[in-house]
Amino acid sequence: MMSRNFIMLTVLCVALSIGLVGCDQPAVSMKDEPTPYGPIPTEAQLNWHEMEMYCLIHFTPTTFQNKEWGFGDAPASLFNPRDFDANQIAAAAKAGGFKGLISVAKHHDGFCLWPTKTTNYNIANSPWRDGRGDMVKAFENAARKQDLQFGVYVSAWDRNHPQYGDAEYADAYREQLRELYSNYGPLFISWHDGANGGDGYYGGANETRRIDRSTYYEWEEKTWPITRELQPTAVIFSDIGPDVRWVGNEKGIAAETSWATFTPIAPDGSKPAPGHIDEQFLGSGQRDGKYWIPAECDVPHRPGWFYHPEQDHQVKTPDQLFDLYLKSVGRGAAFNLGLAPNTEGLLHANDVASLKGFGEKLAKTFAENLASDASLKASNIRKGQEGHFGPANLLDDDRYSYWATDDEVTQPELIIELEAEASFDIIRLRENIKLGQRLDSVWVDVWQDGNWRPLAMATSVGSNRLIHLDELITTERLRLRLFAPVAVALSDFGLFREADVTFAMQEAAHKRIDPSRWNMVAGGLHGGDPLLAVDGKPETFWLTSEVDLPKSISVDMGRQETIAGIGYLPRQDGNMEGLISRYVFEASTDSTNWEVASKGEFSNIVANPILQYVNFGKPVRARYFRLTVEAVANAINNRSAVSIAEFEVYNH
Repeated sequence: MMSRNFIMLTVLCVALSIGLVGCDQPAVSMKDEPTPYGPIPTEAQLNWHEMEMYCLIHFTPTTFQNKEWGFGDAPASLFNPRDFDANQIAAAAKAGGFKGLISVAKHHDGFCLWPTKTTNYNIANSPWRDGRGDMVKAFENAARKQDLQFGVYVSAWDRNHPQYGDAEYADAYREQLRELYSNYGPLFISWHDGANGGDGYYGGANETRRIDRSTYYEWEEKTWPITRELQPTAVIFSDIGPDVRWVGNEKGIAAETSWATFTPIAPDGSKPAPGHIDEQFLGSGQRDGKYWIPAECDVPHRPGWFYHPEQDHQVKTPDQLFDLYLKSVGRGAAFNLGLAPNTEGLLHANDVASLKGFGEKLAKTFAENLASDASLKASNIRKGQEGHFGPANLLDDDRYSYWATDDEVTQPELIIELEAEASFDIIRLRENIKLGQRLDSVWVDVWQDGNWRPLAMATSVGSNRLIHLDELITTERLRLRLFAPVAVALSDFGLFREADVTFAMQEAAHKRIDPSRWNMVAGGLHGGDPLLAVDGKPETFWLTSEVDLPKSISVDMGRQETIAGIGYLPRQDGNMEGLISRYVFEASTDSTNWEVASKGEFSNIVANPILQYVNFGKPVRARYFRLTVEAVANAINNRSAVSIAEFEVYNH
């Protein structure tokens, strides 16, 4: 047996030969490094931080119904995207600069995009590829071809499964995870939606079922161990972790102060399963959180998560995506963009063009660090070791080499002398998060007229902090002032200039009927000002008095119209009171005989209060219409006020 000393000598010689350790400088000792501060990320979480951005693909029979959420009753025969091309979708994501794809392998409607053994409601019973296809595998292959990492989303809620709510379904759900974990290669994430329990088809029962989501799935005891065993490289996302938490909104935006550390609420003080959420801290995290659970910012590319043809002109522009990047990745979170293939199985041309423009904008903006040749002077360098802990490490493109200070120096300064005057509007800072999230705040000062003047400040730097200035600044001298409870470990400093890109969008596909001649002729909804619901101003809204639901209101449009669809815009002030969740829309030519043109739900209305568009499929002729509000989100005993920011009727 070789001696331990011989082995260590061999390792050192190899390190010297490949340049890992300088011949004229001893290797840095672990005892010289700062002690980690607070929780630190796992290897899987480090990979997730480094990815920064990935995409989530929603595609089920819901797409073919032009609905936002499926009820679970759509026949599998609907799902037949004849021109499906996973490579087109993956290539578009790659062009956008995204580093991973997540297949929504099963959404709340329960339809499985792989030939699972756990339910007949799956792709094998669809006409797509004569029932021999596997769309999860197609997405995985396309992702790997584009050098993208791959992940899966499996809804715990299943509105189709007849045994949802019983122990048998929970076992089936875990078996679905085992199938996906075993047959689609290494995953970077296992994504679990927080929506659980409610009304659904449930094998024909057509009823509401409630579960205790903190106990029903036995997350800690039976579910998460499957992930840890079969996919050790994957982080687990749910509303509170255990590895990545939801940011608390579907706008793609993290709080200005966003800590990667977080302590979910649990009755016994331990790390709980989903269901015990302190929503106050979802967006910001907690400075003294017990666990490393950073935030993910999820947002759809369009207003909705699923494809709707009427939203083809509402794809987010490259500039809008860049703004979201700054407010997600630029605040230490990740950016998860929802992509929605159309019924052909492709991304619309607007989606592809927007992603391409965003990728170009990212690449051009961050192509050159204007501080790359700067001279850096630190007020303190840890143990005087310039080579190991000096500020030159801030400019070497290594996220984990860093400038560190002595333990007692917690408010150091750094002077940056640029090689020449530069104009910039983005400042990038990063910490070596292998040593925890250490900085409380950073001030950036600029040298002007012989004095230091404050330029910008930031809190919660962590894995990435992008400070976007209101205007271009031109200077050749800057100063950083850092504040932390312990020695700092700053790993990156950069100055960049936001690039411009061109982008053109197709126009809207439907036309709104002018409401100026409308007259309300009857209704059980009273109170407030109904005209605010048709004033064309999304910031205003009609808020009725509190009523027992269901209640209706009828409108005389003044003349006969051909009605092809309707749109309901929820209030946009952030208040959730009165959001319509279930409705009936009826049409009439004489206000006596009524025909139901559409009925259903406005799903996900609380988390994503966007314009809810409903296409009738078959237009109707009418002079009068009646809207019945059957249910309101979060109503108690079905008694509530009703709010409408805009109600629109379309003729095509």
